Amino acid sequence: MKATTNLLHSVEAICRRAGAAVLDIYDSDFEVRGKADASPVTAADERAEAIITSALTALTPDIPVVAEEAVSGGVMPDITNGVFWLVDPLDGTKEFISRNGEFTVNIALVERGVPVLGVVFAPALGRLYAGGVGLGAWLEDHEGRRSISCRPVPAEGLSVVASRSHGDAAALDAFLAGRKVAALVSAGSSLKLCLVAAGHADLYPRLGRTMEWDIAAGDAVLRAAGGQVRRVCNDEPLCYGKPGLDNPHFYASA
Repeated sequence: MKATTNLLHSVEAICRRAGAAVLDIYDSDFEVRGKADASPVTAADERAEAIITSALTALTPDIPVVAEEAVSGGVMPDITNGVFWLVDPLDGTKEFISRNGEFTVNIALVERGVPVLGVVFAPALGRLYAGGVGLGAWLEDHEGRRSISCRPVPAEGLSVVASRSHGDAAALDAFLAGRKVAALVSAGSSLKLCLVAAGHADLYPRLGRTMEWDIAAGDAVLRAAGGQVRRVCNDEPLCYGKPGLDNPHFYASA
């Protein structure tokens, strides 16, 4: 399915609807539960996923939806034709629970292993990132809508963004050894990929476990902005639709 501006706008609207539901729960005294893998889940994850899955099914009935909470519950659609939606209804649940605002709603369209369209919405920050193959990438916030792109690495060195809740300081230090680093900042959820896409950071190494739905939408935005996501082990581009849907260590860069 071709990534089009109309399709992108439709997905943006779906993300905003889900984000509004997330904020309703964010402002309440919500309960935190543990999933089988010990990761946290809230009603916000579940309500946002229900909204997104229903809307995507209505928008593109022939394209399966792979969504985090459904897969965690044992529901995995057939994606052998290579075209599917990847949904993380609330990336950064730990940020949501700690109420720091750095959580996102994520929707990506994958074709033959490549995220060709993606939307990342941070409802508490009022910030939406979107992009697609051949369409470019955008940021929309209180200042309006504007195009974004990756930047050349500044002469003073790399600005590196790392995970706020899942960091491995020793592994990060080893990865950055020999590189000229000007700044190291922490951020939550898929916002790290979007910071690179928007030219606010140059490198995001992820040296720990992630799932495809955690990063597909941010990867799509980053690719549309001129960036890339590659495996640490062999420097090959990261692909999607892998058995188990888990990712190897990777880095995102301009």
